[in-house]
Amino acid sequence: MTKIQKTLLLSLTFVLTSIIIGCSEQSKNKTKSIITVTETSGNSSKPNIILFVADDHGLDAIGAYGNPVIKTPNLDKLAEEGVKFNNAYCTSASCAASRSVILSGQFGHATGSYGHVHDYHHFSTYDSIKSLPVLLEKEGYETARIGKYHVAPEKVYHFNTVLEADPRNTVAMAQKCETVLNSKKPFFLYFCTDDPHRGHPFEPDPWDAPNNFGNKKEGYTGVDQIIYDPKEVLVPSFLPDTKQSREEIAQYYQSISRIDQGFGKLMKMLEETGKAANTIVFYISDNGMAFPGAKTTVYEPGIKLPCIIKDPTKKISGGTTNNALISWVDLTPTILDMAKVNYTKNTFHGNSFNDIIAEENPTGWEEIYASHTFHEITMYYPMRVIRHKNYKLIWNIAYRLEYPFASDLWAASTWQANYRAKKEFFGNKKVKDYLFRPEFELYNLSDDPDEIHNLATIEGHQATLKLLKTKMKAYQAKTKDPWMIIWGHDTSLQGSGVNL
Repeated sequence: MTKIQKTLLLSLTFVLTSIIIGCSEQSKNKTKSIITVTETSGNSSKPNIILFVADDHGLDAIGAYGNPVIKTPNLDKLAEEGVKFNNAYCTSASCAASRSVILSGQFGHATGSYGHVHDYHHFSTYDSIKSLPVLLEKEGYETARIGKYHVAPEKVYHFNTVLEADPRNTVAMAQKCETVLNSKKPFFLYFCTDDPHRGHPFEPDPWDAPNNFGNKKEGYTGVDQIIYDPKEVLVPSFLPDTKQSREEIAQYYQSISRIDQGFGKLMKMLEETGKAANTIVFYISDNGMAFPGAKTTVYEPGIKLPCIIKDPTKKISGGTTNNALISWVDLTPTILDMAKVNYTKNTFHGNSFNDIIAEENPTGWEEIYASHTFHEITMYYPMRVIRHKNYKLIWNIAYRLEYPFASDLWAASTWQANYRAKKEFFGNKKVKDYLFRPEFELYNLSDDPDEIHNLATIEGHQATLKLLKTKMKAYQAKTKDPWMIIWGHDTSLQGSGVNL
């Protein structure tokens, strides 16, 4: 064999060896890639999620948010181990409308969920909406609910499992969740109490007796009754400091302490399953406390709510606080992110805050919107809200009408004591200003947290008013808000007359 032939043979051998090695490495990498994808998409990698929703629980009555009187040790522990949001807002201050947003990631005016789903209102979410439990079920989650539901239709808000227990006894509710907590699949548990909503009958006898807020003299099985002295409760500034207010707040506190015990029981059961390290827990409320000036209003006590999240799948220091402005419309995309579910972002009106949970002051989270129509069709009073940084604009679309009352708030001894005595003030607002509102209310929350001094007509604030109106219009256009037509008879959203 000549020298040239040997050289050619060696070169050919080198090339063939390189090809073989290259193919082998490529094959290894491909196999590794396939395994990685399989592991990532497998159920074993997905966290469990508990979304615990109270009914009419405001920021005013949790120890972790600064109330030294109320006893909420289990919720306080959640805050100590997780993240407490200081600027979390619902979008509608009534039960059904708020819950539809929580589970859809869209504002009620875009889904048909304007208010309560009682049959005579004819309010119901459009069939085309894909809700959070339905989306999670498709990703292999066991979806279960217990307690208050209050959304419709069932096919839109479908859960695999429906558990039954007294929604006023959160300890009994927790005990019913044992099979879900032990599910072999990742689970999404939607745990909704009736507490601390006002209890029936709404009209007390005598008129000045406090509502029971679901409390019973004989108590509830497995629950320690925690009784509060009306003299010791904290009366928020928007309420009158009267005998009736204090007695009702004491009942409200008692109902919340019952929630806390059930929450503690659920967390203990979760620990016993060995799944706590892979379970994300949310504690929120649907709207503010059931007192005039909070629930059904878009003032801060009505829409600014508790939000505590513990996510052990992230390395987050316990006791973290987060000052981002977040909204319940953000919950569905956030939970889908946590569950590692791919989705198209423009499907939802909200944005995932999953990536900024551990940050105290994240950038870009300085604006929220609210859209409240009123929870009964007979109480027409649509309102739209934007909070941008420290400024808040309320648009009272039906400002020429008297502000309506929900039946439970009207009958409340807290209101009736004021109404019967024909007092000029209710808390820190004049009664006439509470009942008859201007078209626009503009507040600087850093200087005026009680929303007393309306800046909408004050010289020097017109640039801010104009900016927030512009932002509100853009929000309405983006979310296809029917009430946009009120702005100068704007018909840009006029439909075809065909219900699609």
